[in-house]
Amino acid sequence: MNGNLLAASTALLALMWSVASAETVRVDAQIAPSAPRDGLLKMGTGLSPSGQGISVTDRYLTLNGKPVLPVMGEFHYSRFPEQYWEEQLLKMKAAGVTVVATYVIWQHHEERHGDFDWSRDRNLRKFIQLAQKNDLYVYLRPGPWAHAEVRFGGIPDWVVDSVPTRSNDPTYLGYVDAFFTQIAEQTKGLLWKDGGPVIGIQIENEYNRTGPLQGREHIARLKEMLRAHGFDLPLYTVTGWDNAVFPRGEVIPVFGTYVDEPWSAAAGILPPKSSYLFQFGVRNEKGLGAQGRTSTQDDGARDTDITPFFGAEYGGGVPQMYRRRPLISPDDIADMVITKVGSGVNLLGYYMFQGGQNPPGSPSRDESMASGGYNDVPRLGYDFQAPLGQYGQARPVLNKLKPIHAFLQAFGDRLAPMNVYAPEIKPAAADDLKTLRWAFRGDGRSGFVFVNNHVRQHATPAHPDTRFEIKLSDKSVTLPSKGMTVEEGAAFIWPVHFDLSGIDLLWATAQPVTKFDDGKGDLYVFATTGQIEPEFVFDAQAIRTITGAQKARQGAQIRVTSCTGRIVSVVGANGKSARFLLLTEAQAQSLTTVTVRGRPHLILSAAHVFGNTEGGATFRQTDPQFRFAIYPYLSNNLTSNLKLKFEPSKGLFQNWGALAPPVKLSAEWQLLRQAGRAPPLKTWGPRNTPIVPEPESFGASAAWTVKAPQEALRGVSDVYLDVDYQGDVARLFSGSQMLDDEYYIGRTWRIGLKRYANKLTEPLTLSVMPLREDSKVYFDASVKPQFTDGQVARIDAIRLTPEYELTLK
Repeated sequence: MNGNLLAASTALLALMWSVASAETVRVDAQIAPSAPRDGLLKMGTGLSPSGQGISVTDRYLTLNGKPVLPVMGEFHYSRFPEQYWEEQLLKMKAAGVTVVATYVIWQHHEERHGDFDWSRDRNLRKFIQLAQKNDLYVYLRPGPWAHAEVRFGGIPDWVVDSVPTRSNDPTYLGYVDAFFTQIAEQTKGLLWKDGGPVIGIQIENEYNRTGPLQGREHIARLKEMLRAHGFDLPLYTVTGWDNAVFPRGEVIPVFGTYVDEPWSAAAGILPPKSSYLFQFGVRNEKGLGAQGRTSTQDDGARDTDITPFFGAEYGGGVPQMYRRRPLISPDDIADMVITKVGSGVNLLGYYMFQGGQNPPGSPSRDESMASGGYNDVPRLGYDFQAPLGQYGQARPVLNKLKPIHAFLQAFGDRLAPMNVYAPEIKPAAADDLKTLRWAFRGDGRSGFVFVNNHVRQHATPAHPDTRFEIKLSDKSVTLPSKGMTVEEGAAFIWPVHFDLSGIDLLWATAQPVTKFDDGKGDLYVFATTGQIEPEFVFDAQAIRTITGAQKARQGAQIRVTSCTGRIVSVVGANGKSARFLLLTEAQAQSLTTVTVRGRPHLILSAAHVFGNTEGGATFRQTDPQFRFAIYPYLSNNLTSNLKLKFEPSKGLFQNWGALAPPVKLSAEWQLLRQAGRAPPLKTWGPRNTPIVPEPESFGASAAWTVKAPQEALRGVSDVYLDVDYQGDVARLFSGSQMLDDEYYIGRTWRIGLKRYANKLTEPLTLSVMPLREDSKVYFDASVKPQFTDGQVARIDAIRLTPEYELTLK
């Protein structure tokens, strides 16, 4: 075959493949949502003394009559040092969280009958007051059974030892009533009706029990008791998964999903989970790990006709459990969130958003199979691979989530009333990985395209030459202007008929991020989608002028491109004007909106950025060289703890740099005790799953002494003890006191030392329990322990990593 013929044949094959692979996917979104219905649910007082109102319809939450789509993040105050609460709340706020949920874990407050402790790290009142100070709402979850991977689900030992729990047993309810009395005293004056931030309460948790003194009547009784103690609140919820039971119309069921199941008995990769599947009319998902079910009913599904789709446990990570130890990536979480919002979630609640640690107690506070629990978890560590880790550190997933949260905060009033519309062709089930996964949320005239092509631990094909056709009430919209490829792992949100301050943006292949007033009016911020060309398309007849970008007329439309990093100004034929800014996807993930000197500013930085108590911004990172860009500009006389250097730029953002005095630290560590032989593997139950070694077995642990310089914390915000090791269970001690522990999952164990500052005068002890080569524990495929003589317990490196701080005022 000659060269010309070969080239012609290749071109013909390419054309045939292009035609064959073209994929115009369609959705019929013509029918507008029905009007929301009020008065279907028996909620409490929604009006605050200042006249602000919270209410709930059958479809969404409203604040002062305006729809909202809140982001709620779980933060257990009793699992975190009191002196750092406010700092962590400010980090959550900067990440886009507006509601802080917290368990009130009974056993943390009444370890002994009648001896209540609400002091120090257990000071619920102070925690709520700090949330209020920083304009955050609070959602209480007092159980009385919480689960939370704690011993007996949080019910004190003395209760479990004496009476049947989780029922209307009179003695049990008497103990619960005393606990509720105490919570009422701690929250006095802090409820919404009193001008406080507490807007709701979850009753019990994962309740699916039926039988004598149980069932719906128990939830009704607990609600009655809470109301008798003054808990007259805008919202009452229960968890709705796994055959939950509750009285109709009295509470709102909340839902969730986790991208892996550490509580599972599975010893390998799980089948594709519904976490990544757009679901239409379905709220309940399997695999949330509810315990002790006796119900055969599903009240969560029963009440979908009168309740909005709210979530409380969309996993910001997963807990460590002995038998199964998954590693979670940032995309695993962020793409799940896009899928769930695209499925209709109207309150996005994370569990956990802030990791923590069990307080000391005797016996220890961890859930364990030895105490009759379903799982073995670390004795102290409850890091959860959460966006904010156990020591307050920001994880990469935080940057993936912030643009989504900013979108919900800025445009939730548009999204919340919208229906979810299923495409003509959708995946048959969660394990259908070939069909493009997408959905449309709209109101008949406008809406948002949601796409997810990521399924954790499973390959999804790219979808070349794809366009989306949306059939609306008056006409159809097709985007992009030409076919594009939805790459494997892609996940995004695109607007259709998006209102830009009175100007209709027909559609865009860029994701809306936020809107804020820069002193010149509303500025809309968008982000690019991977390598897909960003387009902003307007009706040519509706536009008078467009400046700041490349534009071209295409029939009856104007197509705007090549506008990254510049403000584009649009003036409509109706005389209205709008401005928008396009950031790259990477810039959007480094973006934080922080109020500085009384005005909101956009800050781009690789550092972790959050507001501070002095009305400025705080930057944290492990690199002493800080760089950030800010818009609008700030004057050159910024007040900072470091010397700032102005870096001239012709761009929109004002660039600054600062260098913290670099700190060189090293830890002294040496072997204290060689590992012994790990005991034979033990399994439990009909599923034959591995269980944590018995206490006496930990005598086989290898041990090292670790010495950090006493002045290590001088001039830095924290110092992390970073441990690279292989083994089964790692523990850190100061003398005989255990400071922290974790199960080996294949990542560096990072321990923040500032909370242990008073322990650094003497060497710490680090122990590693050997991992047996015949262990049946599940690890991620990337984790490959190197065994010697049938086991491994070794440390490869110990580093001291300083975290530097820059503050602006």
